[in-house]
Amino acid sequence: MLDASLFADLVTELPAAVRLQRLVTTLRSHFACGAVALLQLQHAQLKPIAVHGLLRETLGRRFDISQHPRLAAILASRQPVRFPPGSDLPDPYDGLLAEQPGEALPVHDCLGMALYVDGQCWGAITLDALSPFCFDALAISQIQQLSLLIEATIRLTELERINRALRQREPESVTNQLADGSGQFEIIGQSATLLRVLQELDVVAASDLPVLLLGETGVGKELFARRLHRMSTRCAKPMVYVNCAALPESLAESELFGHCKGAFSGALSERAGRFDAADGGTLFLDEVGELPLSVQAKLLRVLQNGEIQRLGSDHLRRVNVRLVAATNRDLQQQVKLGEFRADLYHRLSVYPIMVPPLRERTEDLSLLAGHFLELNRSRLGLRSIRLSSAAEIMLLHYGWPGNVRELEHVLSRAAIKALSLGAQRTDIVTLLPELLDLPSEMRQSLPDASKQNKPVYNFKLATQQWQKQFIEQALAQHANCWAKAARALELDASNLHKLAQRLGIK
Repeated sequence: MLDASLFADLVTELPAAVRLQRLVTTLRSHFACGAVALLQLQHAQLKPIAVHGLLRETLGRRFDISQHPRLAAILASRQPVRFPPGSDLPDPYDGLLAEQPGEALPVHDCLGMALYVDGQCWGAITLDALSPFCFDALAISQIQQLSLLIEATIRLTELERINRALRQREPESVTNQLADGSGQFEIIGQSATLLRVLQELDVVAASDLPVLLLGETGVGKELFARRLHRMSTRCAKPMVYVNCAALPESLAESELFGHCKGAFSGALSERAGRFDAADGGTLFLDEVGELPLSVQAKLLRVLQNGEIQRLGSDHLRRVNVRLVAATNRDLQQQVKLGEFRADLYHRLSVYPIMVPPLRERTEDLSLLAGHFLELNRSRLGLRSIRLSSAAEIMLLHYGWPGNVRELEHVLSRAAIKALSLGAQRTDIVTLLPELLDLPSEMRQSLPDASKQNKPVYNFKLATQQWQKQFIEQALAQHANCWAKAARALELDASNLHKLAQRLGIK
């Protein structure tokens, strides 16, 4: 019975992601529908939290409510909303169905309901059935009754998160990982490599230690710096961004520390610097390896004494600033070459964190691709846009020297090329390998996706994909009972849980 299955999950100690995934899996099985999605409301967007029957890239997309009338209608009602076959409202999941990727959803039923937690709209649950007239009056009545149980599951997950935040003494304002309504500062990904870095970042955020973010160009060091600020006790104060590479040497000192009237030609009035602007908050020095040596000496004094001196002034001013720096350079090598002060390097690198390149977190590629594709769908006014199987394989094979930034630009260019070659905005635009503008030799060396049931990336990834499918099949055959699945696979239960976590199933 459905209620009993969900109630069991409420009283069982499960990771939040597992509990919510089991929720949508159970709902899809009960209603015998093609896809179920649980979406959380964040500002003016709906963020997929758990999906079943949709492509994994859906988890990386953010659905702008103003651009998706079906989702807007669901959130506007306190009752279940059904969209019957033939509805002229565009479906947000067109092209994303796991069983029929790249195709428009056939004539189908769609049912959705807004979810409320503590009187506030938390998000929505959506169900799509490929068969018409699947959601009859009984189904509508059932989803309305089950909404209380679904909301209880969400509330339990929220309570666990708050409890964990209290144990770690995190400020309550960090509950929303988006910095603003656009979600432009969200870190997308669920890979074990990324989650380890985020865990480390969240722990050090509670301290006031200087942090040095290291990593290749394009990995998103600014996003990690902003997350560190949001997770810190200084989150209510400003975070000030400084691109050290863009500071002219003649103005660098004035920009950072400020100047007095008449300090130099053109200084017509007194001006505060970036340290003043960040007082009480965080100052983020991006590309810190580009700072002139003369400015490095004064920066060291601020770190040592918490005092700044404006250009042209004899007075010292105290500031309370947490410094976060980032660079893609080898600062230790720069120290050896005399291009960076050794004492400043040791002050900045009290806690260094290496931001992983994209090639070390390939499990996140589909989510990141989904995120950027949805952004381009919105910008270009498209009905839907997705990757072909061959294009997805190419992305997984590529080394991404430009990292996440390069992926974003590749997908943006491909979307524009597709339109320039005749794709219609009312179509489901499918990006083919030749549109990706990646090295042509890659297309020749890749396996033909049309001759394979599943893409093969490399031996390691292919093995992981096979293991993941095998475990998911065992879980499906045993009603998501991990103990029974472990026995069927002839694995120790604890080893199965560890393997599932490593593969991203849990």
